[in-house]
Amino acid sequence: MKIWKKPLGKLLNFADRGSCMGILVDRNSRVLVQGITGREGSFHTLNMLNYGTKIVAGVTPGKGGERVHGVPVYDSVEEAIKKHPEINTSILFVPARYASDAVYEAIDAGIEKTVVITEHIPVHDALRFVNYAKWKGVVIVGPNCPGVINPVEKVNVGIYPVNMFAPGKVGIVSRSGTLTYEIALALTKRKLGQTTCVGIGGDPIVGLDFIEVVQLFYSDPETKAIVVIGEIGGDMEERLAAYIKKHGLEKPIVAFIAGLTAPPEKRMGHAGAIVSMGKGDARTKISALRDAGIIVAETPSQVARETENILLKRT
Repeated sequence: MKIWKKPLGKLLNFADRGSCMGILVDRNSRVLVQGITGREGSFHTLNMLNYGTKIVAGVTPGKGGERVHGVPVYDSVEEAIKKHPEINTSILFVPARYASDAVYEAIDAGIEKTVVITEHIPVHDALRFVNYAKWKGVVIVGPNCPGVINPVEKVNVGIYPVNMFAPGKVGIVSRSGTLTYEIALALTKRKLGQTTCVGIGGDPIVGLDFIEVVQLFYSDPETKAIVVIGEIGGDMEERLAAYIKKHGLEKPIVAFIAGLTAPPEKRMGHAGAIVSMGKGDARTKISALRDAGIIVAETPSQVARETENILLKRT
């Protein structure tokens, strides 16, 4: 099945965003939480609210009329949209068995961006809803991802430990949740804050990929350097390298690839992190990125040092 590729359109148009900074989520984001009454949904809703995220509604079928941390709950996305037409972003804490239906519900309701936190979604289900979303011009982040955080505007649409992030000039895009936190903390300790951090997910099929997020960072005037966190499996990093080699580096990029010592034919962590038939190994990815002129660090702490060096040279 072919994956449709539509232009990111208005997401790449920053002209009408006023003074908002960062990408994908900002102070204008109005968030719907699907699966808000579950343990994970309720827990992370409180964390997002405490950070400053504008969560205006939640959805859990059969729980309409309840409230979670003061947020009204509805039985369907359609009902929530009727009551809160300002909703433009959704985040899913829906069990894998029902997650695809929840994604389609958000897409058909006209929500611009949907962050799919849920893991263990079958690959064929993810392929179908990612295809459908691209055809409809809707952005999907994930599945199996930590979401999106914008420390500059205090918006967290995800499951991030917010104390590790700080406002700044570095954009992060990552396939790994844990490494995102570790590298963000290393940057923060060096007083290198972040504009936005995007966890695209570690599954074989995801919505936004490295190229699309890097394009968004290119278009964000506040992002001065980009950190790309990859891992073994798939060819997303190689495709980014080919794109950079063809179009050039518009902004400096520092990369890190996890899984250098992983054995072949063995899945490590994420469903997409498997090296097979001589493809997807860390060395191949590192070589491709370096060949494209991208700095590749050998440790998470080196990512912060290299990024600091780049920004110091540009000031």
